[in-house]
Amino acid sequence: MKRVVPVAWLAFALSSVLSPAAAQQAEVRLAIGTGGTGGVWYPLGGAMANIFSRTIPNVQATAEVTGGSVDNIKLISTRKSDFGFSMADAAWDAYQGQGKFKEKLSLRTLAVIYPQKNHVVTLEGRGIEKMPDLRGRRVSIGSPGSGSEIIARRVLEAYNIDPDKDIIRERLGVAEAVNALKDRKIDAFIHNAAIPIPAVTDLAATPGIRIKLIDHGDAAQAMNKKYGPLYIKGTLPAKTYPGQDRDASTVDVWAVLLTDDRMSEELAYNIVKTLFEKKPDLMLVAKDTSYMTFENQFNGASPLPFHPGALRYFAEKGYRPRQ
Repeated sequence: MKRVVPVAWLAFALSSVLSPAAAQQAEVRLAIGTGGTGGVWYPLGGAMANIFSRTIPNVQATAEVTGGSVDNIKLISTRKSDFGFSMADAAWDAYQGQGKFKEKLSLRTLAVIYPQKNHVVTLEGRGIEKMPDLRGRRVSIGSPGSGSEIIARRVLEAYNIDPDKDIIRERLGVAEAVNALKDRKIDAFIHNAAIPIPAVTDLAATPGIRIKLIDHGDAAQAMNKKYGPLYIKGTLPAKTYPGQDRDASTVDVWAVLLTDDRMSEELAYNIVKTLFEKKPDLMLVAKDTSYMTFENQFNGASPLPFHPGALRYFAEKGYRPRQ
């Protein structure tokens, strides 16, 4: 007669045999908060996800389309994302529990990526030559949940332009803003990102269109006086975009990769180690990741504390926070 083995006992026996191997092969799924499809963070996040999935054992990472900095921080805080991009000013607001954040969040920096350049974009023939000309015009200041919206408001305030009263305010992502500018539904838009911004490149390359970049670097001084030393007067070099024949002055703010204090030290270490070892691959997608150097990690660009896993990797390379 065949011996009948109780199903429950068989399941227990199999789980006892398989569980150690299963534990070793347990897959970790990581979500990376990026930005809109017309900007730089989404393709850069996609490149990171691909690298992590190929390089870190048992990790599968995906890049998520989001509104940008504010959205990414909120997704991290609710554990819907594991880490993501942010501009340093939005990160500081979240860490302090101010601005768009009602409570202090326990964020940690994984890496300082690159300086982002604020763009004030219009078209030739629209009658906008300088920042005060935006008064009374229809202007997009960035999508809800974006860091671009934060910096746009602060730039406008530096020129005594109330973004709620002195302009006809729109809140569009950069891809939508480009289309609206083409269709004469808006007169200008403000967006902050690494250069070149793909959607702005497409706009400048459109036949019959000539973009105009409005100088606003002088706003940095007033912004730092009110919000802290987060901003730098920068330059958007000529020829960054088709038809751009002169430099434009900008306000720069650093982009950082954030997580929170719940990420394990080992995972944070592996993420940061992989980022730096695979930096040449990232530069193929966003050349400004050349600024992601060991020296720039502790240059004051990130106002937040670093994750212990990141600090461990940097220490191995001989770099530590300045005392």
